[in-house]
Amino acid sequence: MSKQTYSVCFCWRRRFKLALAEAPSEIKTLFEDYAENEIMTPSHLKRFLVEVQKQEKATEEEAQVIIDSFRHFHRRSVGLNLESFFKYLFSDDNPPLIPSRGVHHDMTLPLSHYFIYTGHNSYLTGNQLSSDCSDVPIINALKRGVRVIELDIWPNATKDNIDVLHGRTLTAPVELIRCLRSIKEHAFVASEYPVVITLEDHLTPDLQAKVAEMVTNTFGDILFTPNTESVKEFPSPESLKRRIIISTKPPKEYLEAKEKDKGDDSQQLKEKGDVSLRRKGSSEDEAWGKEVPSLKGGTIEDYKDNNEDEDLNDEEEFDESDKLPNNNEAPEYRRLIAIHAGKPKGGLEECLKVDPDKVRRLSLSEQQLEKAAINHGKQIVRFTQRNILRVYPKGTRIDSSNYNPLIGWMHGAQMVAFNMQGHGRSLWLMQGMFRANGGCGYVKKPEFLLETGPDNEVFDPKAKLPVKTILKVTVYMGEGWYYDFKHTHFDQYSPPDFYTRVGIAGVSSDTVMKKTRAIEDNWLPTWNETFEFPLTVPELALLRIEVHEYDMSEKDDFGGQTCIPIRELRSGIRAIPLYSQKGEKYASVKLLMRFEFID
Repeated sequence: MSKQTYSVCFCWRRRFKLALAEAPSEIKTLFEDYAENEIMTPSHLKRFLVEVQKQEKATEEEAQVIIDSFRHFHRRSVGLNLESFFKYLFSDDNPPLIPSRGVHHDMTLPLSHYFIYTGHNSYLTGNQLSSDCSDVPIINALKRGVRVIELDIWPNATKDNIDVLHGRTLTAPVELIRCLRSIKEHAFVASEYPVVITLEDHLTPDLQAKVAEMVTNTFGDILFTPNTESVKEFPSPESLKRRIIISTKPPKEYLEAKEKDKGDDSQQLKEKGDVSLRRKGSSEDEAWGKEVPSLKGGTIEDYKDNNEDEDLNDEEEFDESDKLPNNNEAPEYRRLIAIHAGKPKGGLEECLKVDPDKVRRLSLSEQQLEKAAINHGKQIVRFTQRNILRVYPKGTRIDSSNYNPLIGWMHGAQMVAFNMQGHGRSLWLMQGMFRANGGCGYVKKPEFLLETGPDNEVFDPKAKLPVKTILKVTVYMGEGWYYDFKHTHFDQYSPPDFYTRVGIAGVSSDTVMKKTRAIEDNWLPTWNETFEFPLTVPELALLRIEVHEYDMSEKDDFGGQTCIPIRELRSGIRAIPLYSQKGEKYASVKLLMRFEFID
């Protein structure tokens, strides 16, 4: 026990006791139930691992390894005492996901059977209007395990080379060749599974030919090129390990007239961006960002979304000037395309038609998907069973914010494209989903999104479903802020007042957030509070955990967050590491929690 002093004024100081972490009462009771003579031997620990932690395959040998690892906390080598037992439970050796499992989903199925970690405008360093373009955010995304990189390619100022930039904005360009070389260097640092480069092409045929040469020379043998232009089924991630895949529309004649027509849009975009940046300018400085948009319509809490109508021609896939191959195109560019993108003429019904002889990629904005889902939800699910659907942020997200990814995942969309350069709750959900399957960037979709019933029926995202399981969550305590933050970070005059928010992000009926009470003036808060969450679609649900510091006069301070895919969440008492707003793991901050599934 030590003391910490806070200066209130020149003549007055406040002193607070700093206690050591102590096992909560329930942990003490469990230790007493499983230990004998205040020692937990390998056989006792094995029984605890099986019965409480639900590790049915645990062995006495594994229990002995744990005991040996925490020998320095106890003198006797025959077992764990209460202190070492508590230290084990609250250590990195007891995480909520099994790190040793690595990649454990079946990776031999077609690409359309997986959710894929997907970036949007991957080259931007900040907002969509005026930030620099660079290969740095591409490198950062690949290091985090992102598997789909988007590049907008345009002629440079002299029309003799290719730049990457957000067209018709004030963004400063970066050379395409630099981006390609960085992708090659960092593509498989975090995962050996394939990287898809989606190209939004604004080039003349001669520059398309130059792109083909750049791509071929840069990637060489690791570039995957299909034997035929049309394929009946996408290859599997397993067959494409350490390969680069190109996805774009088949090339078309570059139309100067089209650019002239769209040129007037740049000023409108700038004006809209100026308004948006003024409106949201302070939001980037907020402690943790806005609440995730609700799938029910409206909000989960205080989220206010702009519902401006969005032009269907917002991205290249919806370009009315798409044409069949013509004599002016670059055939070598066309041969690079492994995943063909495009939109058939005839509206949404035609877009969602499934061709038994050909698979393709379709892109919809978040708003287009929301509107399509109202009357075509099952058609979207059926389309995504064989084809790839990419969802991207609406055009008014000038500040590089994101949307609720569940709108895409619940309809089977494989490529839910996010702005990776920012931070906020929506991005935390994305990071949480792709902690699954060893963090390889590919997560196999739940079977119900892939199955077709006897009457050719598919999953209905709007159907009211019964509760499959109840997740019971106990929040015991937290620690680590004293080491990872300055002592006056949360409060100038006293220790912090922490509380925890815990809840579910999932289908509408499962989505909820709850919170504990705030514990005053304590770096080691102990809550001992329990919550229950009924789940109708646990396969898509994410457990959301956030810690905040209560501030009576100002906005509450951020103290850490994490999102965990419930389909891979381990039962039992676990140590939960927390992450910063930007998704970086804290060195010491973590929570002790218990998870129980009640059928």
